Amino acid sequence: MAILDSQSIKNSEWGIPDKGFDGNKKIKGRKRHIMVDTLGILLGILVTEANVHDSVAAKILLPRMKGKLPRLKKILADGGYLGDELIQLARKWLNCIFEVVKRSDEKGFVILPKRWIVERSIAWFNWYRRLSRDYEANMETSENWVLIASIAMLIRKF
Repeated sequence: MAILDSQSIKNSEWGIPDKGFDGNKKIKGRKRHIMVDTLGILLGILVTEANVHDSVAAKILLPRMKGKLPRLKKILADGGYLGDELIQLARKWLNCIFEVVKRSDEKGFVILPKRWIVERSIAWFNWYRRLSRDYEANMETSENWVLIASIAMLIRKF
């Protein structure tokens, strides 16, 4: 199983190209779209401008993962990834089920099943000062720093 989510991050003070404005979180910068397994280990990442919708980024990330996850059976995502096109792409490229976990109607704080794992992984990235903001001029470099941080976490934890 894989879990998909995004994180909006602010840019550093100096001028960086390729930045947008995330209207939902009121953040000017970039967005990290990550896919993790049930242990929180990073499987895939895509860094985009902050104004790119989650479902659009998933259409780019899913084909990137083709052939890399042969045993993957299911992908969980939040409500930002709604759409029949993503279900078809997951079936076509990864041969798995794409399921959107919606919020419950209950009042107050409710833990969504398995969704907390990706949120925890996003929180782990904040342990690394280089990832607390986006300091990179190039989006590929930003992706690579997340990969380096994930390798460091694997070495420390496992």
